[in-house]
Amino acid sequence: MKRTMKKAMSMLAASALLALTLAGCGNTPAESDTPEEGGAAALSGTVATNGSTSMEKVIGNLKEQFEADNSGVTISYDATGSSAGIEAVANGTADIGLSSRAMKDEETAAGLTGTTIALDGIAIIVNAGSQVEDLTVEQIGQIFKGEITNWSEVGGADGEIACIGRENSSGTRDGFESITGTKDACKLSQELTSTGAVIEAVKNSPNAIGYASLSSVEGQEGIKAVTVGGVACSEATVLDGTYEIQRPFVLVTKNDTALSEAAQAFFDYATAAAAGDLIRNAGAVPAAK
Repeated sequence: MKRTMKKAMSMLAASALLALTLAGCGNTPAESDTPEEGGAAALSGTVATNGSTSMEKVIGNLKEQFEADNSGVTISYDATGSSAGIEAVANGTADIGLSSRAMKDEETAAGLTGTTIALDGIAIIVNAGSQVEDLTVEQIGQIFKGEITNWSEVGGADGEIACIGRENSSGTRDGFESITGTKDACKLSQELTSTGAVIEAVKNSPNAIGYASLSSVEGQEGIKAVTVGGVACSEATVLDGTYEIQRPFVLVTKNDTALSEAAQAFFDYATAAAAGDLIRNAGAVPAAK
């Protein structure tokens, strides 16, 4: 009798333990349904950039790698020219503007900030068949103002010089004219709206001269960059300041408007020292140390 009661009590205890165990399992979420403690949500959204055509390779490299690292983010690039890109930030149609010139006083006074991410040499380009190898800044200015009109005056073959330049809103043009003293004085055979168009025009005209971003000129056939005062346009000479015709690559933001999480992340990425190799591979000189 005692043995029977003891057996019954043991079975009852076992049943109770089993019930508690099953109840506990039922109240615990599956491991796959439990969010990781402290885990961050993946970055997502769109980032609109707008501006300089000369910054195409730099922004392209940064955009490609950032999107590869953050698959939920899409970055657009609208190549409209520096001034148009700055205006797009001011009126809220772009998150980040791209300028290949320094900010003007009136633009910073209007509540915009420019952050330099790179330096870029403005290469002076001639047709690959030209005999001219070197020009001084003064000679370049005289050529574009129409004071020197024949290549024979600067050591080249006889031929009337055709000056190819950019449109008024171009940051490349602004930088070129500021350094060569040709602002509002250029006499152009063609005024074109992109760096690529200038390169193509010089390539197709034996007597042409133009200017274009170092990052856009490298590796191009049919043209050559002349030395300026004996100094070649290169990363090293831009960085040490010996190449005279250079300008900044700038990200433009609006002071009173916070960037979205995705746009801020891209801005931080582009301005960090770690982005240096991507900028360098695009042919520009990183500004971040």
